Amino acid sequence: MIIGERMKKFSIFIIAAIFSLTFLNCGKNSENEEPASNKNNGITENAEKGNTGTDQPGSEMNEPENSADMAPNFTLTSTDGKDIQLSDYRGKVVIVDFWATWCPPCRKGIPDLIDIQKEFKNDVVVIGISLDSDTKSDVIPFMKQYGINYPIVYGTNDVVMHYGSINAIPTSFVINKKGKIIDKHVGLVPKSEYINKIKEILS
Repeated sequence: MIIGERMKKFSIFIIAAIFSLTFLNCGKNSENEEPASNKNNGITENAEKGNTGTDQPGSEMNEPENSADMAPNFTLTSTDGKDIQLSDYRGKVVIVDFWATWCPPCRKGIPDLIDIQKEFKNDVVVIGISLDSDTKSDVIPFMKQYGINYPIVYGTNDVVMHYGSINAIPTSFVINKKGKIIDKHVGLVPKSEYINKIKEILS
């Protein structure tokens, strides 16, 4: 019985150590939340190792010509099989949210993003970029459970690297109507902070 308890504690320690190295922020802002699953995220692990299939340095943004603060464009497949391009939403405020189903702070922040999409449906688009790898099959059931009302796309190594090598989730970017990154947030963001920035941009 004592040996079993020690093995259990050792396993928990190893899992916690792995996640603290892979996603430093996931769980940091939600002490009362359940611990993150030990399901691995291959996308971010590969991004941290620079394994993206491109020559783009992991510490830099994929910067458009003459526009260092422009959000890197992407074309990603949504959960309903459609290709979604960031540039399709030029003229609207866009919140790009990197997240995963197994991340407690990500789950905690999703109802706020749902409310923001509902409240500002004519001016704002939230795009969730799922970094689920082994848990990819959980994404659609998760969306139905939470009633997500904005597009969810499946992340790739390239988009992770182009947005500065995401190494903690949730990580979100607020992009203005011209496609420029106005804000970057690592960790859980208060809904009021998003709303204040949206109103500032729209005004």
